[in-house]
Amino acid sequence: MSRPRVTRRAVLRGALGVAGTLVGVEGTAPAATLARYARVPWGRLATGLDGRLVRPGQPRYREAALLYNSRFADLRPAAVALCRGSNDVARCLDFTRTHDVPFALRSGGHSYGGYSSSVGLVIDVSALDAIEVDPRRRVAKVGAGAQLIDLYDAVARHGLLVPGGTCPTVGIAGLAMGGGIGVLARRYGLTCDHVLGARAVTAAGDQISVGAEEHADLWWGLRGGGGGNFAAVTSFHLSLEPAGPLALFSQRYPWTRAAAVLEGWQHWIATEPEQTWSNCQLFSEGSSGLVVQVNGVYCGSSTDLERRLAGLAGLVGPASSSFVGGDDVLEAMKIEAGCASLTVAACHTAGQWPGGVLGHEAYAAKSSFVGAPEDRARTTKWAGAVERLARDAPTLGGGLAFDGCGGAINRVAAAATAFVHRDKVALVQATYSWGSGSSPADVVAGARWLRWLGTSVIDPAEGAYVNYIDPTLTDWARAYYGSNLARLSRVKAHYDPTDRFHFAQSIPLETTDA
Repeated sequence: MSRPRVTRRAVLRGALGVAGTLVGVEGTAPAATLARYARVPWGRLATGLDGRLVRPGQPRYREAALLYNSRFADLRPAAVALCRGSNDVARCLDFTRTHDVPFALRSGGHSYGGYSSSVGLVIDVSALDAIEVDPRRRVAKVGAGAQLIDLYDAVARHGLLVPGGTCPTVGIAGLAMGGGIGVLARRYGLTCDHVLGARAVTAAGDQISVGAEEHADLWWGLRGGGGGNFAAVTSFHLSLEPAGPLALFSQRYPWTRAAAVLEGWQHWIATEPEQTWSNCQLFSEGSSGLVVQVNGVYCGSSTDLERRLAGLAGLVGPASSSFVGGDDVLEAMKIEAGCASLTVAACHTAGQWPGGVLGHEAYAAKSSFVGAPEDRARTTKWAGAVERLARDAPTLGGGLAFDGCGGAINRVAAAATAFVHRDKVALVQATYSWGSGSSPADVVAGARWLRWLGTSVIDPAEGAYVNYIDPTLTDWARAYYGSNLARLSRVKAHYDPTDRFHFAQSIPLETTDA
């Protein structure tokens, strides 16, 4: 039986020719700034690295400078340090301090705001990707540059799993430090809930171990406080879970029932046991029309999942098409990642990984949360927002994805880790994407749509997800961190008192309680 499934990756690619498209971004550094950092004595850093320093005009520079989101294809750092170990990271931090050079940390390069790059030095830890699994203790030591698909593969070989996201090429560092919401989170918690400890390089260049017994305040901050704020993490220790059987489902509905499906789905997922994860997607696929789809993963058998879905049908009515079937953990994660038919090696970015076939994607996004199941008036407004995108920007793909929260996520107290959003029904991600088939006017209309969504539809009181970092947010620190912000600022001041780990939305050194 075929699987009538739309993943967010598929919508970002769509039929719009996004893969491989390179699109400029506003805010590229002026020539005077670039010239200033070109005069830095980069050769001194290059000779001291075990890895490689890549500069403009050198082989591999364009590849090394490129982020995952091709929206940022025009960013041109003065240098990229391809680090081989924590000593390289420490040397880079010392060099930037000595020569007053701005820098950015990069693991997978997936920052939604382009904050994985800098006009100065990019400290790239993607080569720190070793994964060591101890199946007896059910723990893994994971390099900060390991990509999620490789972590899933490594632990699955031992019959284990770790809850994570869906993008196969995301770096574990950004994922874990921002929280790590994914398809197993209602059953097993967030990725950050499985961080037992870490190794990090501080702003002063000290290499430290972080955990419950050492630098416990930093350990708290690294679990949900966002990447790049406090120190350069080089590895993590993660707790693992035994992998059991999984069942997946996917159901489509006519667009005329979009508001009703979203309303019923929210009430259903809010009362489902933690074994059930699901999302509800309202998408415009450009000229292909509007899509309503409910997907999910159940920790158990297909037979048990069928019984759970009867409750959903009682709230939203029958689906126009449906799939239910079992899979092992790795295959289930590949399906959720949109690379079900590919090998693990192929589930990487083409040109940046041997055997990788995935393309870059040009997109912009905004996020919010749902605190309680919404009524029909509210879900009608969400559905109308997708209709507006389809009307105003017909050559774009995009829309809304509501990911179920609750379960194990919400059993953790808001102050127990830096991730504060422990009382939500769902996470909402609004996206639009463009490519070679998109008109420039529609790309502008997409940005206008996101701004309108933020002011007219999204409730700012519900907060936002730092891993979907949003440069357009005004009160972004409160949105990401809520009641944990003041404590995060104290941790920042302790480990980075001169704010060297700074970017446009880095945690401020000082704040006041709300």
